[in-house]
Amino acid sequence: MTAAHDFAAVSQLVDDAIAARRLPGAVVQIGHAGKIVFHQAFGVRKLAGEPGLDGAPSPAEPMTEDTIFDLASLTKSIATATAVLQLHEQGRVQIDEPVQSYLPRFNPAGDPRRAQVTLRMLLTHTSGIAGDLSLDGPWGLDKPDKADGIRRALAALVVFDPGLFHYSDINFILLGVLVEKLTGEAIDVYVEDNVFTPLGMTDTHYFPKGTTLGTDLLARVAPTARNEDSRDDPARNPDYFDQLRGTVHDPTARRMGGVTGSAGVFSTAEDVGRFAQALLDRLAGRPSRFPLTQSTLELMTTPQQPGHTAEQLEAANTTSREAATPDYPAVSGQNLRGFGWDIDTAQSRPRGTIFPIGSFGHTGFTGTTLWIDPGSDTYVVVLSNVIHQRGGPPIAALSGQVATAAARVLRLYGH
Repeated sequence: MTAAHDFAAVSQLVDDAIAARRLPGAVVQIGHAGKIVFHQAFGVRKLAGEPGLDGAPSPAEPMTEDTIFDLASLTKSIATATAVLQLHEQGRVQIDEPVQSYLPRFNPAGDPRRAQVTLRMLLTHTSGIAGDLSLDGPWGLDKPDKADGIRRALAALVVFDPGLFHYSDINFILLGVLVEKLTGEAIDVYVEDNVFTPLGMTDTHYFPKGTTLGTDLLARVAPTARNEDSRDDPARNPDYFDQLRGTVHDPTARRMGGVTGSAGVFSTAEDVGRFAQALLDRLAGRPSRFPLTQSTLELMTTPQQPGHTAEQLEAANTTSREAATPDYPAVSGQNLRGFGWDIDTAQSRPRGTIFPIGSFGHTGFTGTTLWIDPGSDTYVVVLSNVIHQRGGPPIAALSGQVATAAARVLRLYGH
Protein backbone atom coordinates (compact mmCIF):
# COMPACT_ATOMS: atom_id res chain seq x y z
CA MET A 1 0.00 0.00 0.00
CA THR A 2 1.39 3.37 -0.95
CA ALA A 3 -0.04 6.87 -0.95
CA ALA A 4 0.96 9.89 -2.99
CA HIS A 5 4.58 9.57 -1.92
CA ASP A 6 7.04 7.41 -3.84
CA PHE A 7 8.70 4.97 -1.45
CA ALA A 8 10.87 3.33 -4.11
CA ALA A 9 13.97 4.17 -2.05
CA VAL A 10 12.58 2.19 0.89
CA SER A 11 11.75 -0.77 -1.33
CA GLN A 12 15.21 -0.68 -2.87
CA LEU A 13 16.90 -0.82 0.53
CA VAL A 14 14.99 -3.94 1.55
CA ASP A 15 15.32 -5.60 -1.86
CA ASP A 16 19.08 -4.99 -1.81
CA ALA A 17 19.39 -6.45 1.69
CA ILE A 18 17.53 -9.58 0.58
CA ALA A 19 19.69 -9.87 -2.55
CA ALA A 20 22.79 -9.61 -0.35
CA ARG A 21 21.41 -12.49 1.73
CA ARG A 22 21.19 -10.36 4.85
CA LEU A 23 17.66 -11.62 5.49
CA PRO A 24 15.08 -13.82 3.73
CA GLY A 25 12.25 -11.30 3.87
CA ALA A 26 10.49 -8.49 5.70
CA VAL A 27 7.29 -6.51 6.04
CA VAL A 28 7.56 -2.73 6.29
CA GLN A 29 4.78 -0.40 7.37
CA ILE A 30 5.10 3.38 7.64
CA GLY A 31 2.48 5.64 9.14
CA HIS A 32 2.34 9.42 8.85
CA ALA A 33 -0.24 12.04 9.81
CA GLY A 34 -2.73 9.41 10.87
CA LYS A 35 -2.53 7.30 7.71
CA ILE A 36 -0.67 4.20 6.56
CA VAL A 37 1.44 5.59 3.74
CA PHE A 38 3.44 2.44 2.99
CA HIS A 39 2.84 -1.26 3.68
CA GLN A 40 4.67 -3.90 1.70
CA ALA A 41 5.98 -7.44 2.02
CA PHE A 42 9.37 -8.44 0.62
CA GLY A 43 11.12 -11.74 -0.03
CA VAL A 44 10.10 -15.00 1.61
CA ARG A 45 9.17 -16.05 5.11
CA LYS A 46 10.39 -19.64 4.60
CA LEU A 47 13.20 -20.78 2.33
CA ALA A 48 12.86 -23.53 -0.25
CA GLY A 49 13.74 -26.97 1.07
CA GLU A 50 13.01 -26.17 4.69
CA PRO A 51 10.32 -28.08 6.58
CA GLY A 52 6.77 -27.09 5.78
CA LEU A 53 3.83 -27.44 8.11
CA ASP A 54 3.90 -31.22 7.73
CA GLY A 55 7.60 -31.39 8.61
CA ALA A 56 8.70 -32.37 5.11
CA PRO A 57 10.89 -30.18 2.86
CA SER A 58 8.70 -27.85 0.84
CA PRO A 59 8.91 -24.91 -1.59
CA ALA A 60 9.64 -21.38 -0.45
CA GLU A 61 6.77 -19.42 1.04
CA PRO A 62 6.42 -15.82 -0.12
CA MET A 63 6.33 -13.17 2.57
CA THR A 64 2.85 -11.69 2.92
CA GLU A 65 1.70 -8.45 4.53
CA ASP A 66 -0.20 -10.42 7.18
CA THR A 67 2.79 -12.55 8.21
CA ILE A 68 3.01 -13.05 11.97
CA PHE A 69 6.46 -12.47 13.53
CA ASP A 70 8.06 -13.33 16.84
CA LEU A 71 8.52 -9.79 18.21
CA ALA A 72 11.19 -10.82 20.74
CA SER A 73 12.12 -7.80 22.89
CA LEU A 74 9.44 -5.56 21.39
CA THR A 75 7.37 -7.48 23.94
CA LYS A 76 8.99 -5.31 26.61
CA SER A 77 7.62 -2.08 25.15
CA ILE A 78 4.28 -3.11 23.72
CA ALA A 79 3.13 -5.50 26.43
CA THR A 80 5.03 -5.33 29.70
CA ALA A 81 5.84 -1.64 30.06
CA THR A 82 2.30 -0.72 29.04
CA ALA A 83 0.91 -3.09 31.68
CA VAL A 84 3.18 -1.71 34.41
CA LEU A 85 2.21 1.87 33.56
CA GLN A 86 -1.45 0.87 33.76
CA LEU A 87 -0.81 -0.35 37.31
CA HIS A 88 0.94 2.97 37.99
CA GLU A 89 -2.11 4.90 36.75
CA GLN A 90 -4.30 2.84 39.06
CA GLY A 91 -2.09 3.69 42.04
CA ARG A 92 -1.09 0.07 42.53
CA VAL A 93 2.63 0.69 42.03
CA GLN A 94 4.93 3.65 42.57
CA ILE A 95 7.73 4.01 40.04
CA ASP A 96 10.40 4.95 42.58
CA GLU A 97 9.46 2.29 45.11
CA PRO A 98 12.05 -0.47 45.70
CA VAL A 99 11.38 -3.73 43.88
CA GLN A 100 11.53 -5.56 47.21
CA SER A 101 8.40 -3.72 48.34
CA TYR A 102 6.38 -5.61 45.73
CA LEU A 103 8.52 -8.73 45.33
CA PRO A 104 10.00 -9.51 48.77
CA ARG A 105 11.81 -12.56 47.40
CA PHE A 106 13.98 -10.16 45.39
CA ASN A 107 15.88 -9.29 48.56
CA PRO A 108 15.16 -11.80 51.32
CA ALA A 109 18.49 -11.18 53.08
CA GLY A 110 18.16 -7.39 53.14
CA ASP A 111 21.18 -6.75 50.93
CA PRO A 112 21.69 -2.95 50.84
CA ARG A 113 22.59 -2.84 47.14
CA ARG A 114 19.50 -4.84 46.12
CA ALA A 115 17.43 -2.55 48.33
CA GLN A 116 18.39 0.36 46.05
CA VAL A 117 16.80 -1.21 42.96
CA THR A 118 13.50 0.47 42.06
CA LEU A 119 10.82 -0.09 39.44
CA ARG A 120 12.25 2.93 37.60
CA MET A 121 15.55 1.09 37.32
CA LEU A 122 13.89 -2.05 35.96
CA LEU A 123 11.93 -0.03 33.40
CA THR A 124 15.03 1.89 32.22
CA HIS A 125 17.58 -0.96 32.41
CA THR A 126 19.54 0.76 35.16
CA SER A 127 19.09 -1.84 37.91
CA GLY A 128 22.58 -3.30 37.58
CA ILE A 129 21.09 -6.79 37.29
CA ALA A 130 22.86 -9.33 35.06
CA GLY A 131 21.78 -9.44 31.42
CA ASP A 132 19.98 -12.79 31.30
CA LEU A 133 19.39 -16.00 33.19
CA SER A 134 22.00 -18.71 32.95
CA LEU A 135 21.04 -21.47 30.54
CA ASP A 136 23.51 -23.89 32.09
CA GLY A 137 21.84 -27.08 33.16
CA PRO A 138 18.66 -28.72 31.87
CA TRP A 139 16.08 -26.54 33.62
CA GLY A 140 12.99 -25.99 31.49
CA LEU A 141 14.17 -28.20 28.63
CA ASP A 142 12.24 -31.41 29.20
CA LYS A 143 9.16 -29.39 30.10
CA PRO A 144 8.75 -25.65 30.69
CA ASP A 145 9.47 -24.49 34.22
CA LYS A 146 8.24 -20.95 34.70
CA ALA A 147 8.47 -21.20 38.48
CA ASP A 148 12.17 -22.05 38.31
CA GLY A 149 12.76 -19.21 35.85
CA ILE A 150 11.05 -16.77 38.22
CA ARG A 151 13.09 -18.08 41.15
CA ARG A 152 16.27 -17.57 39.15
CA ALA A 153 15.23 -14.04 38.10
CA LEU A 154 14.45 -13.03 41.67
CA ALA A 155 17.86 -14.30 42.76
CA ALA A 156 19.80 -12.79 39.82
CA LEU A 157 22.95 -10.98 40.87
CA VAL A 158 23.21 -7.20 40.88
CA VAL A 159 26.53 -7.10 39.03
CA PHE A 160 26.71 -3.37 38.22
CA ASP A 161 26.06 -0.34 40.38
CA PRO A 162 22.33 0.49 40.35
CA GLY A 163 21.65 3.66 38.38
CA LEU A 164 23.89 2.89 35.40
CA PHE A 165 22.54 1.64 32.05
CA HIS A 166 23.10 -2.06 31.34
CA TYR A 167 20.44 -3.75 29.22
CA SER A 168 18.94 -6.77 30.96
CA ASP A 169 16.18 -9.19 30.04
CA ILE A 170 15.86 -10.05 33.72
CA ASN A 171 14.55 -6.53 34.42
CA PHE A 172 11.49 -7.27 32.33
CA ILE A 173 11.10 -10.84 33.50
CA LEU A 174 10.75 -9.32 36.97
CA LEU A 175 8.29 -6.70 35.73
CA GLY A 176 6.22 -9.50 34.22
CA VAL A 177 6.25 -11.24 37.60
CA LEU A 178 5.09 -7.97 39.18
CA VAL A 179 2.16 -7.67 36.77
CA GLU A 180 1.14 -11.25 37.43
CA LYS A 181 1.33 -10.84 41.20
CA LEU A 182 -0.69 -7.63 41.35
CA THR A 183 -3.33 -8.60 38.79
CA GLY A 184 -3.66 -12.27 39.70
CA GLU A 185 -3.47 -13.13 36.00
CA ALA A 186 -0.78 -14.57 33.76
CA ILE A 187 0.74 -11.70 31.80
CA ASP A 188 -0.38 -13.14 28.46
CA VAL A 189 -3.99 -13.09 29.66
CA TYR A 190 -3.68 -9.64 31.20
CA VAL A 191 -2.21 -7.89 28.14
CA GLU A 192 -4.59 -9.69 25.79
CA ASP A 193 -7.54 -8.24 27.70
CA ASN A 194 -6.10 -4.85 28.67
CA VAL A 195 -3.76 -3.87 25.82
CA PHE A 196 -4.21 -5.89 22.63
CA THR A 197 -8.00 -6.27 22.54
CA PRO A 198 -8.80 -2.61 23.33
CA LEU A 199 -6.54 -1.61 20.43
CA GLY A 200 -8.05 -4.11 17.99
CA MET A 201 -4.76 -6.01 17.71
CA THR A 202 -6.45 -9.24 16.69
CA ASP A 203 -3.28 -10.89 15.37
CA THR A 204 -1.18 -10.16 18.47
CA HIS A 205 -0.76 -12.89 21.07
CA TYR A 206 1.59 -14.86 23.22
CA PHE A 207 1.75 -18.50 22.13
CA PRO A 208 2.34 -20.45 25.35
CA LYS A 209 4.08 -23.81 25.11
CA GLY A 210 1.48 -26.42 24.24
CA THR A 211 -0.75 -24.02 22.32
CA THR A 212 -2.16 -25.72 19.25
CA LEU A 213 -2.18 -23.26 16.38
CA GLY A 214 -4.59 -23.96 13.56
CA THR A 215 -3.05 -24.64 10.16
CA ASP A 216 -4.27 -21.36 8.70
CA LEU A 217 -2.72 -19.38 11.56
CA LEU A 218 0.54 -21.33 11.71
CA ALA A 219 0.97 -20.94 7.95
CA ARG A 220 1.19 -17.16 8.46
CA VAL A 221 3.93 -17.37 11.12
CA ALA A 222 7.49 -16.66 9.98
CA PRO A 223 9.96 -19.29 11.21
CA THR A 224 12.90 -17.89 13.14
CA ALA A 225 15.68 -20.46 13.53
CA ARG A 226 16.47 -23.95 14.74
CA ASN A 227 16.15 -24.81 18.41
CA GLU A 228 19.79 -25.16 19.41
CA ASP A 229 19.32 -24.78 23.15
CA SER A 230 21.73 -27.09 25.01
CA ARG A 231 23.99 -27.38 21.97
CA ASP A 232 26.77 -28.82 24.15
CA ASP A 233 24.48 -31.70 25.19
CA PRO A 234 21.60 -32.03 22.70
CA ALA A 235 20.26 -35.14 24.43
CA ARG A 236 18.96 -32.92 27.23
CA ASN A 237 16.68 -31.04 24.82
CA PRO A 238 13.88 -33.18 23.35
CA ASP A 239 13.15 -30.44 20.80
CA TYR A 240 16.76 -29.97 19.72
CA PHE A 241 17.11 -28.66 16.14
CA ASP A 242 13.38 -28.39 15.58
CA GLN A 243 12.42 -25.42 13.44
CA LEU A 244 10.93 -22.69 15.63
CA ARG A 245 7.64 -21.64 14.10
CA GLY A 246 4.97 -20.37 16.44
CA THR A 247 7.34 -21.12 19.33
CA VAL A 248 9.22 -18.23 20.91
CA HIS A 249 12.85 -17.98 19.82
CA ASP A 250 14.20 -16.48 23.05
CA PRO A 251 15.63 -19.50 24.92
CA THR A 252 14.89 -18.15 28.39
CA ALA A 253 11.28 -17.39 27.50
CA ARG A 254 11.03 -20.80 25.82
CA ARG A 255 12.26 -22.58 28.95
CA MET A 256 9.66 -20.63 30.93
CA GLY A 257 6.84 -21.77 28.66
CA GLY A 258 6.78 -18.95 26.12
CA VAL A 259 5.25 -16.30 28.38
CA THR A 260 7.51 -13.74 30.10
CA GLY A 261 7.72 -9.99 30.45
CA SER A 262 10.85 -9.94 28.31
CA ALA A 263 9.77 -11.86 25.20
CA GLY A 264 7.02 -14.03 23.77
CA VAL A 265 4.59 -11.79 21.88
CA PHE A 266 3.86 -12.52 18.20
CA SER A 267 2.30 -9.93 15.90
CA THR A 268 1.98 -8.46 12.42
CA ALA A 269 3.27 -5.20 10.99
CA GLU A 270 -0.32 -3.97 10.75
CA ASP A 271 -0.99 -4.63 14.44
CA VAL A 272 2.29 -3.07 15.56
CA GLY A 273 1.37 -0.07 13.42
CA ARG A 274 -2.07 -0.01 15.03
CA PHE A 275 -0.39 0.20 18.45
CA ALA A 276 1.94 2.97 17.25
CA GLN A 277 -0.86 5.01 15.68
CA ALA A 278 -3.02 4.81 18.80
CA LEU A 279 -0.02 5.90 20.86
CA LEU A 280 0.64 8.87 18.57
CA ASP A 281 -3.02 9.83 18.67
CA ARG A 282 -3.09 9.75 22.47
CA LEU A 283 0.12 11.79 22.74
CA ALA A 284 -1.32 14.38 20.36
CA GLY A 285 -4.59 14.63 22.29
CA ARG A 286 -6.61 13.11 19.44
CA PRO A 287 -9.33 10.49 19.99
CA SER A 288 -7.60 7.19 20.77
CA ARG A 289 -8.22 3.81 22.34
CA PHE A 290 -4.69 3.63 23.70
CA PRO A 291 -4.98 2.18 27.22
CA LEU A 292 -2.92 4.87 28.95
CA THR A 293 -3.59 8.56 29.52
CA GLN A 294 -1.74 11.29 27.65
CA SER A 295 0.21 12.35 30.74
CA THR A 296 1.30 8.77 31.46
CA LEU A 297 2.43 8.32 27.87
CA GLU A 298 4.41 11.55 28.03
CA LEU A 299 6.14 10.16 31.09
CA MET A 300 6.70 6.78 29.48
CA THR A 301 8.23 8.06 26.25
CA THR A 302 10.62 10.72 27.57
CA PRO A 303 13.97 10.17 29.33
CA GLN A 304 13.32 8.61 32.74
CA GLN A 305 16.62 6.99 33.72
CA PRO A 306 17.82 7.92 37.24
CA GLY A 307 19.24 11.44 37.30
CA HIS A 308 17.65 12.46 33.99
CA THR A 309 17.45 16.15 33.12
CA ALA A 310 15.84 18.13 30.30
CA GLU A 311 19.30 19.39 29.33
CA GLN A 312 20.43 15.88 28.41
CA LEU A 313 18.00 15.66 25.51
CA GLU A 314 19.00 19.10 24.26
CA ALA A 315 22.69 18.22 24.51
CA ALA A 316 22.15 14.96 22.64
CA ASN A 317 20.37 16.67 19.75
CA THR A 318 22.98 19.44 19.55
CA THR A 319 25.80 16.91 19.49
CA SER A 320 24.00 14.81 16.90
CA ARG A 321 23.44 17.79 14.57
CA GLU A 322 27.08 18.83 14.80
CA ALA A 323 28.56 15.36 14.34
CA ALA A 324 30.08 14.42 10.99
CA THR A 325 28.65 10.92 11.39
CA PRO A 326 25.95 9.83 13.83
CA ASP A 327 26.89 8.14 17.08
CA TYR A 328 24.57 6.02 19.20
CA PRO A 329 24.29 7.41 21.83
CA ALA A 330 25.05 10.90 20.56
CA VAL A 331 26.83 11.86 23.78
CA SER A 332 29.24 9.15 24.87
CA GLY A 333 28.16 7.61 28.16
CA GLN A 334 24.78 9.38 28.18
CA ASN A 335 22.13 6.71 27.70
CA LEU A 336 18.57 7.99 27.48
CA ARG A 337 15.72 5.57 28.17
CA GLY A 338 12.00 5.96 28.68
CA PHE A 339 9.88 3.42 30.53
CA GLY A 340 10.29 0.42 28.25
CA TRP A 341 11.40 2.56 25.30
CA ASP A 342 14.82 3.30 23.88
CA ILE A 343 15.56 6.98 23.18
CA ASP A 344 19.33 7.32 22.72
CA THR A 345 21.62 4.36 23.41
CA ALA A 346 23.72 1.95 21.38
CA GLN A 347 20.39 0.29 20.44
CA SER A 348 19.01 3.45 18.78
CA ARG A 349 20.17 2.83 15.20
CA PRO A 350 16.59 2.24 13.96
CA ARG A 351 16.06 5.98 14.50
CA GLY A 352 18.22 6.65 11.46
CA THR A 353 19.75 10.07 10.92
CA ILE A 354 16.74 12.39 10.48
CA PHE A 355 14.30 11.63 13.27
CA PRO A 356 15.38 13.66 16.31
CA ILE A 357 16.62 12.30 19.60
CA GLY A 358 13.44 12.31 21.62
CA SER A 359 11.71 10.03 19.16
CA PHE A 360 11.70 6.51 20.57
CA GLY A 361 11.42 2.84 19.72
CA HIS A 362 12.74 -0.63 20.36
CA THR A 363 14.33 -3.61 18.64
CA GLY A 364 13.81 -7.35 18.86
CA PHE A 365 16.59 -9.89 18.38
CA THR A 366 14.59 -11.87 15.83
CA GLY A 367 14.72 -8.92 13.42
CA THR A 368 11.93 -6.61 14.53
CA THR A 369 11.96 -2.86 15.06
CA LEU A 370 9.50 -0.08 15.77
CA TRP A 371 10.43 3.62 15.81
CA ILE A 372 7.95 6.39 16.66
CA ASP A 373 8.41 10.14 16.17
CA PRO A 374 5.67 12.29 17.72
CA GLY A 375 7.31 15.44 16.37
CA SER A 376 6.47 14.52 12.78
CA ASP A 377 3.53 12.20 13.60
CA THR A 378 5.34 9.26 12.02
CA TYR A 379 6.12 5.64 12.82
CA VAL A 380 8.23 3.03 11.04
CA VAL A 381 7.73 -0.71 11.52
CA VAL A 382 10.22 -3.21 10.10
CA LEU A 383 9.53 -6.86 10.88
CA SER A 384 11.85 -9.49 9.45
CA ASN A 385 13.13 -13.02 10.00
CA VAL A 386 16.78 -11.94 9.96
CA ILE A 387 18.05 -14.69 12.29
CA HIS A 388 16.60 -17.35 10.02
CA GLN A 389 19.00 -19.83 8.43
CA ARG A 390 19.75 -17.36 5.67
CA GLY A 391 19.94 -14.49 8.11
CA GLY A 392 22.86 -12.17 8.63
CA PRO A 393 23.63 -9.18 10.83
CA PRO A 394 21.10 -7.54 13.16
CA ILE A 395 18.28 -5.62 11.52
CA ALA A 396 18.91 -2.32 13.35
CA ALA A 397 21.17 -0.80 10.68
CA LEU A 398 18.73 -1.62 7.86
CA SER A 399 15.82 -0.31 9.92
CA GLY A 400 17.72 2.94 10.43
CA GLN A 401 18.29 3.24 6.69
CA VAL A 402 14.59 2.62 6.09
CA ALA A 403 13.66 5.27 8.67
CA THR A 404 16.01 7.79 7.06
CA ALA A 405 14.69 7.05 3.58
CA ALA A 406 11.09 7.32 4.80
CA ALA A 407 11.78 10.68 6.45
CA ARG A 408 13.27 11.96 3.19
CA VAL A 409 10.32 10.73 1.14
CA LEU A 410 7.96 12.47 3.56
CA ARG A 411 10.19 15.59 3.51
CA LEU A 412 10.44 15.72 7.27
CA TYR A 413 12.59 18.22 9.13
CA GLY A 414 13.60 20.08 5.98
CA HIS A 415 14.84 17.03 4.05
